[in-house]
Amino acid sequence: MERLTLNQWAEDERPREKFELKGKHTLSDAELLSILLGTGTRDETAVELARILLRNFDHDLEKLGKCNPVELTGIKGVGKAKAITILAAFELGRRRQELPASKLNKI
Repeated sequence: MERLTLNQWAEDERPREKFELKGKHTLSDAELLSILLGTGTRDETAVELARILLRNFDHDLEKLGKCNPVELTGIKGVGKAKAITILAAFELGRRRQELPASKLNKI
């Protein structure tokens, strides 16, 4: 059975389009992560690659955010650029959490 590429998915089920049409809160962790990944591999879509990544870290975003690029690049389909993109996103999230409540209200 041939697998569908993300371009073959229904438009409202593709992560970027789903984000835009239905809102960020409707996406799973894997779908959000797939947006950062951008592409998958020949064998997996970006969403499937994101699920593999999450499984490797026990679906624990805390563990994933604290890993290092070498741990991520050990996963087939995750190169240095994707690893750094993912970890940069976690770092931004961490920095946002550290903002004082007064600043968060202005965002």
